[in-house]
Amino acid sequence: MTSPIIEMRDIEKHFGNIVALAGVSFDVRPGECHCLLGDNGAGKSTFIKTMSGVHKPTRGEIAIDGQRASFASPRDAMNAGIATVYQDLAMIPLMSVTRNFFMGREPTKGRWIFRRFDIERANQVTLEQMRAMGINLREPDQAVGTLSGGERQTVAIARAVYFGARVLILDEPTSALGVRQTANVLSTIDKVRRNGIGVVFITHNVRHAMAVGDRFTVLNRGRTLGTAKRGEIKADELQDLMAGGQEMVELEGSLGGTV
Repeated sequence: MTSPIIEMRDIEKHFGNIVALAGVSFDVRPGECHCLLGDNGAGKSTFIKTMSGVHKPTRGEIAIDGQRASFASPRDAMNAGIATVYQDLAMIPLMSVTRNFFMGREPTKGRWIFRRFDIERANQVTLEQMRAMGINLREPDQAVGTLSGGERQTVAIARAVYFGARVLILDEPTSALGVRQTANVLSTIDKVRRNGIGVVFITHNVRHAMAVGDRFTVLNRGRTLGTAKRGEIKADELQDLMAGGQEMVELEGSLGGTV
């Protein structure tokens, strides 16, 4: 078994008197999709923001390749190869796919006052990277807003991979998509991990997680309920964990089985 790229050890995050995370441990290995599941309010967003450098943990350790690390900002995490694709995708709909792909990191040609955006090179890279993810663009200069939701997700994923992501954190990438678009995004996730990149797939949809996941960790109220490998847990068991299965059993007992 390969060593983890990133390890989160006993992570706690407090906001004043509120304990958002209470000792969560999690790791990601090369080429695996590790799914982080939990209902709303379970602590998923706080955890990924801690992993990606938005929040500093109150307690606990982060290790990259076995070496202790500290992220003062999202840029530090990106420099360590930890990239996050959030639900809003951080894209400008009226700008071209190419412009969104390279936003702030455009290739240039020429020197000094003659330096300018190398649009030919940028278009070529955009077409190649999207094609590698299974998306054939009509034109790289088409507005990104003309793409489907699944295709925009793929642009964001391809962008992160091109710029050196070793661990790709996907925040609910299928939550607002139809069946076909969801299938395209899940296929993209599979392509990414087959290239040796570790994927953290945050979701509350058990079916989507089971389709691509290698390991599954469930959060509930800021705590880890457990981690299981593919084949060790069934979809309905995972759903029960997410829904607080034991709590529901106790509630049913207190209400006389009417739930």
